[in-house]
Amino acid sequence: MPRDRTPLQKAAGKLISAIQREWTAELGEPEADATEAVMHASHSLLQAASASGSIFRVIGAGSVSEFLGQVWVDAHPNVLPAIRALEACASDGAE
Repeated sequence: MPRDRTPLQKAAGKLISAIQREWTAELGEPEADATEAVMHASHSLLQAASASGSIFRVIGAGSVSEFLGQVWVDAHPNVLPAIRALEACASDGAE
């Protein structure tokens, strides 16, 4: 039976997929290790979205880009749409 996922969970999953695409493109390169660490960090966002319906307990008052590492995000602009979508979903659910 398919699992019903919230918009926040879907947005977090899309961010993970975007990071995985970057990681796959970098395999065998030195920067792949940093991208793999970012990918693991992004799973924390999905776990938070699933457990509490909010990513703010993980990122606090900062942004998703800050949580993942602003330098890494700046070097990987292809993930920005997924980050923006996740932040928009998180803000929609914020009180």
